[in-house]
Amino acid sequence: MPPLRALAASLLLAVTALAPPASAAPAPAGAGPAVECAETDLPVSLGLFSQTVHGQLCLPAGAAPDTVQLLVHGATYNRRYWDLPVAGGRYSYQRDLARRGVATFAVDCVGSGDSSQPPSALITASGQSSVLHQVVGKLRSGHVLGHRFDRVVLVGHSMGSGLAVLEATSYHDVDGVVLTGFSHSVGVPAVARVLVEGLRPAVLDPVLSRRGSDPGYLTTAPGARRVFHDPGAVDPAVLDADEATKDQVPSTVVPDALALAFLSPLSRQIDVPVLLLNGRLDTLFCASLCEDRTQFLDAEQPFFAPGTPLDAFLLPDAGHTHGYALNAADYRTAVLDWTTAHFGT
Repeated sequence: MPPLRALAASLLLAVTALAPPASAAPAPAGAGPAVECAETDLPVSLGLFSQTVHGQLCLPAGAAPDTVQLLVHGATYNRRYWDLPVAGGRYSYQRDLARRGVATFAVDCVGSGDSSQPPSALITASGQSSVLHQVVGKLRSGHVLGHRFDRVVLVGHSMGSGLAVLEATSYHDVDGVVLTGFSHSVGVPAVARVLVEGLRPAVLDPVLSRRGSDPGYLTTAPGARRVFHDPGAVDPAVLDADEATKDQVPSTVVPDALALAFLSPLSRQIDVPVLLLNGRLDTLFCASLCEDRTQFLDAEQPFFAPGTPLDAFLLPDAGHTHGYALNAADYRTAVLDWTTAHFGT
């Protein structure tokens, strides 16, 4: 079965089996105190195979804080989602938060960016969560550019949020979880349409084909990335940058990530504070729920244990990729306020 049809079939099977009956914007990220950002490679294992994870650590000026956010990108993105090279850093999550005292480490998931690219069949969402667990340990032990952190907060976007759920519930080694572009109300027709019509093998892409990836790696067709933003407001230059920095995703990651993280109550096993954050206009992974915060929290509460501190923020005028929305600074402030309330800096 071709990868796209197999992916769509996996999604529909998972749904059938498991689906249940504005604050003031801060200064642009390019303004303010200097920050230190550096890239590094970390040795990890994926099952029996040795791999490398590439990431970027951004620190505020002065002494490094005790808490670090581990940032996990979504499907067909890479670490640059958190540090988009456009508009003088206006859309950079990492540099904005560093200037406001927060340390972040953004990784390329295995198969994406500058991390190892093994055969796609070797990569599952559960395997990716194991890699994240290893990175968490390296952040705590000082093996990431020599900086040791006492607390680690997982921050995911879209499929990266699914990986964060799997990591947090499998290893219970993080202090907090921020799930963006995530809910248990998946817009199944819209997502299936993206999988079937919007994706294609990365070997057919004029840029990504240079990596020599196997047909199990997928990316978006040229001009298809608007679906991640509509009907939200977005700068055309940001759309161009989104296309220019797009990446690939192993098709084998999607079935277990969707089934376990998005459609099942696995998240009830999370035992640390959780922040849910979405664009109000997200019809892909927050179908029919993101217009009202109270309604959204009421719908999500059953998927989390009663004792889990759960909060939510919905960004107006933003679609699924709300990190690139015109008002993305407001969502970054929401994460900063939540982080400060629970962990200080």
